[in-house]
Amino acid sequence: MTSVLPDQPFGLAARRAKPWVEEGGHSMRSLAYFIGTFAVALLLGIGSAWYLIEEGSPLTTTRVGPWASWNALGNPTADPYTRAHLARSGRLPLTSTVARYFVAKTDSAGRTLTSGCEYLIVGSPINSRWWSLALYDDDGGLVENPSGRYSFNSEEMLRHADGTYRVHLARTARPENWLPTGDGYRHLVLMLRIYSPRETDSLGIGLVPDERLPEIERLSCE
Repeated sequence: MTSVLPDQPFGLAARRAKPWVEEGGHSMRSLAYFIGTFAVALLLGIGSAWYLIEEGSPLTTTRVGPWASWNALGNPTADPYTRAHLARSGRLPLTSTVARYFVAKTDSAGRTLTSGCEYLIVGSPINSRWWSLALYDDDGGLVENPSGRYSFNSEEMLRHADGTYRVHLARTARPENWLPTGDGYRHLVLMLRIYSPRETDSLGIGLVPDERLPEIERLSCE
């Protein structure tokens, strides 16, 4: 007569006979967790470094409305992020003790500047030796146009009796001061260069009062 043994011991023995299955699964989960954590940390590190080089931080840049200026741009003692930003831009600016550069990529409401819209820039007198306002595309190139007009400076800008001025950004000619935005569609960048500001801080860096930086109003879009 054949006896039948209960199957519970066989199941228990099977589980005990394959401990590598559980250990292997645990190792794979640990490896996946490590890889995932490393990937997230890498992306966060690269992303934060890119942002600090491209946009700056309160420690490296001054922001007033749509305008941003790197405080130590061109200075020999500039911080690593400022130096990296300058190297990436390919420009050779004067030091911030001689000139200040303000860049705007949006209008005063925070909307990206594009050639598909028309804008009005309204500014007040700037207390400096000389200044200019130029228009570029987001690659840093001049916006090609039949008029060959790319910028205005403090000597040629048409101004009102109180020293205020108005500049139109549009595809077709406008009264007063006009900067053509060209054909096609592109993002735009405005650069305000201010040379030898009359006021400086304790480090000799030129000071430009907030209210002297122009407002950028979007009038219409295609």
